[in-house]
Amino acid sequence: MARKSRSGGGTPATVALDRAGIAYQARPYQHDPAAPSYGLEAAEALGVEPARVFKTLLVDTDRGLAVGIVPVDTTLDLKAVAAAVGAKKATMADPKTAERTTGYVVGGISPVGQKKALPTVLDDSALSHDTVLVSGGKRGLDLELSPQDLLAVTRGRTGPVARRG
Repeated sequence: MARKSRSGGGTPATVALDRAGIAYQARPYQHDPAAPSYGLEAAEALGVEPARVFKTLLVDTDRGLAVGIVPVDTTLDLKAVAAAVGAKKATMADPKTAERTTGYVVGGISPVGQKKALPTVLDDSALSHDTVLVSGGKRGLDLELSPQDLLAVTRGRTGPVARRG
């Protein structure tokens, strides 16, 4: 996979990947503000199965904020993500807190290049794919990279944190 060179207009996510020397492909698409699900919109617009497109969700735990990354056609299992970061319980973080902490807007929160490094858990289903897509740091931009590189750049771990159905 070719690495996209930084030629202005990058996001903190692309800058972080470029700095780390990680190969990725920027996958822009036309974002519809009326879309009911940003993640499913990205999957459809990019012609990628939803199981390969991952959403980034912030949770508030008794140990502080953490990040859960799950396929867009699933929900985050709050008990599982809490256990994965060594917490007793987790709730979804307030959207304003998520934006302030990550430096990104809701619907465009990337797990890469956040303002503050947070404990990060990637659903283990990601490892069954050669590449996955995550938000590139703004609505209408996804980044495609290997799950191993995503784990490396976020210093994340994997776990069964997605709930289907």
